[in-house]
Amino acid sequence: MTSSHTDCHFCLQSLRGRKYALREENAYCVPCYDSLYANPCEECKQPIECNSKDLAYKGRHWHEGCFRCAKCSRSLVEKPFAAKDEVLLCTECYSDEYSSKCFHCQKTIMPGSRKMEFKGSSWHESCFVCQYCQQPLGTKPLITKDNENYCVPCFEKQFAHHCYSCKKVITSGGVTYHDQPWHKECFVCAVCKTQLSSQRFISKDEYPYCVDCFSKLYAKKCAACKKPITALGGAKYISFEERQWHGECFNCTKCSLSLVGQEFLTRQDDILCHKCGSA
Repeated sequence: MTSSHTDCHFCLQSLRGRKYALREENAYCVPCYDSLYANPCEECKQPIECNSKDLAYKGRHWHEGCFRCAKCSRSLVEKPFAAKDEVLLCTECYSDEYSSKCFHCQKTIMPGSRKMEFKGSSWHESCFVCQYCQQPLGTKPLITKDNENYCVPCFEKQFAHHCYSCKKVITSGGVTYHDQPWHKECFVCAVCKTQLSSQRFISKDEYPYCVDCFSKLYAKKCAACKKPITALGGAKYISFEERQWHGECFNCTKCSLSLVGQEFLTRQDDILCHKCGSA
């Protein structure tokens, strides 16, 4: 290197016939420049002299020969690399060490490639497909069954039950009645339309009824209190000559003595104990 500079800016020795380096328009002999300004190498800790190539990354410096993968020691010069906790790794080692594995094929999802995430697992974009039609799912709505993903049309075609009432697909939950699937919101009393999925009901002619509606429509009336006899919960009732009574209502008309299991007499519409009927 030739220049109008004749002396080293630091040691003042002549630069004639010697190599030197410029910094901020000042000339330095090589030993002075290296001692003053050479960056220490991150790998070997030795100064990177001015006649060596200085490779820099995020404020750190390496000799060209020291700029290598920390795991496999392959050179990273002019190669793609990744940094983890200030350690440099080639893309292959970084992938083996830190990259996600595809839930479907179990192969590494390479840095820079697009990955899909669902329920805490990762997929290659090309592996994240409907199990049935093999079309990419991307961000489309999907349904999972037995750890396999399906687009909604394929799931409905393959697995979904159709509501006995509205004929639409049941995607979750539902009620089974007479071996038929129903939406919870469709499983209602045949008369008042009250939802029955969480309450007691009575079946007649393949239709469900709430207790109140069934009692009004079909239950026999007690000859004494005139209220319906539903027999729910194992309640007992007495039947005699086309009339019925609740067990607790089957009493002597005159003295109110319970006639359940007792002999009794009838007089027109009255039922009487033996004593009152003989008086």
